[in-house]
This record gives sequence, C-alpha cells and structure tokens, in this order.
Amino acid sequence: MGLVIDTSALVSIERHRSSWETALASVAGEPAVVPAIVYAELMIGVHLADTPMRADNRRASINALLGLAPIAEFDRAIADRWSQLHALLSRRGRLIPANDLAVAATALEFGFGVLVGPTDEHHFRAVPELSVTVLR
Repeated sequence: MGLVIDTSALVSIERHRSSWETALASVAGEPAVVPAIVYAELMIGVHLADTPMRADNRRASINALLGLAPIAEFDRAIADRWSQLHALLSRRGRLIPANDLAVAATALEFGFGVLVGPTDEHHFRAVPELSVTVLR
C-alpha cells in the first residue's frame, strides 16, 4: 500500500534514540514518502538547535531519512484533497490541525496509509478512509 510518514512518528523515533533504518524496519518493503510539511517541521528543529553541531546532526539525520523516503511535494491535487477534507471535517465539527490535514491529504492522494507516533493517532482517525499505522 505505501506509507506517508508523519512528524509524530519521526519524533518518537528520535526520542527513543533509534536510527531511521532500525525504527522503520517494521515497514520496510512499503513505499514511503515524507510530506513537504513534515520536512518543514523537521527543519524547524535544525533552525532552533542550540549549537551548530546539533543543527548539523539534525540536518544529517533528516538527509538520511530522505534517502529512505523522498519528499512528497504539496501540489495542486493534494491541495484540492486538503480543501475537501477541511470542509468535510469542519462540517462534522472534527477539524484536525492544518499540518496533520496536509499529511492526511497526501496519504489519501497517493493511496497510502499514514505512519504516526503513539500520541497523534486520534487526529488521523478522524479522517474517513485513511489507514492509520501506529509506530510502536
């Protein structure tokens, strides 16, 4: 099926001091992408690093991840899907954060599921027809 990797999964991996390769081994063989918004969220950590060495380490880690899963650009089709989901979830009174909505729209547009960390599952469960895999 394939997976779109959410920031929450990547933060969980980093907090447990695991490498991307080790942590994502359970989903190896699945095509995987990193949505552009997730890349942007990861880069915030680079720009907020308290030392140049920490910034360099974070940047190297992100580059290693992108060697496993390329960036999925936020294009017109994903933007259209995002707006449809926003309208649907707004009508239902279950709107999720905009960045999570972009991740969900990317997954649905690609026909992929989403890989999330253990604390962000509830946001994505609100999105109809979205397959959610929780990184354990």
